[in-house]
Amino acid sequence: MHDLLSATIAKVDGFETNQALDMSYDFRNKVVPLMRILLADDHDMVRETISAYLMSEGGAEVMTTIDLPSALEQIEAEGPFDLVLLDYNMPGMMGLEGLTRALTANGGKGVGILSGSAPARTAQEALDAGAIGFIPKTMGAQSLLNAVRFMCAGEVYMPVALMREQSAANEHPLAKKLSPREMEVLGGLSRGLSNKEIARELDLQEVTIKLHVRTLCRKLDAKNRTQAALIAKEAGLF
Repeated sequence: MHDLLSATIAKVDGFETNQALDMSYDFRNKVVPLMRILLADDHDMVRETISAYLMSEGGAEVMTTIDLPSALEQIEAEGPFDLVLLDYNMPGMMGLEGLTRALTANGGKGVGILSGSAPARTAQEALDAGAIGFIPKTMGAQSLLNAVRFMCAGEVYMPVALMREQSAANEHPLAKKLSPREMEVLGGLSRGLSNKEIARELDLQEVTIKLHVRTLCRKLDAKNRTQAALIAKEAGLF
């Protein structure tokens, strides 16, 4: 996301919001259909930066919102969209349940997932559940734009790095012991997040995270959360 912020900041200040948005042009000056995108993310900087870049560099028409309920309302009022991008950890998502609801609402057109923390296993589960793609928020600006164009064309997208990570994680016996939610919590521990921060990311109660941490320590034979995170890192899970 740092790459995207750097690449966009100079363009956002001077971006003309009244420019024609009914079509865009490829490198041979042929008229191509406009990408209509709905971006739902509760982090203001992420949402504003990505939407501004997709409009200024990709010629897309982008609508934005901050949670799943409002995203579903936007789809009903303005959709279907060529692509709906949902932050995996924003309010209302409840894991992949939100993806399923958005897929139904968007009438068969693509719905992709954005995430800054979900493990590779979650990315694959999203694709298995019908997502047209999975985009890490750490992705560079041009790569993100290319991925969005790919998904708008109806093609399934997942970064090669995530596929390799998933393959490595699936081969480790520790990964087979843990549920998808436990892997998400373990990912938060590996990044040094508190229970409260993990709860916010996953849209869960803090007491639920405490229970997951206790279960993780038992399954990983760890004395505490710090040791659990170290075990995960040494195993190459994160």
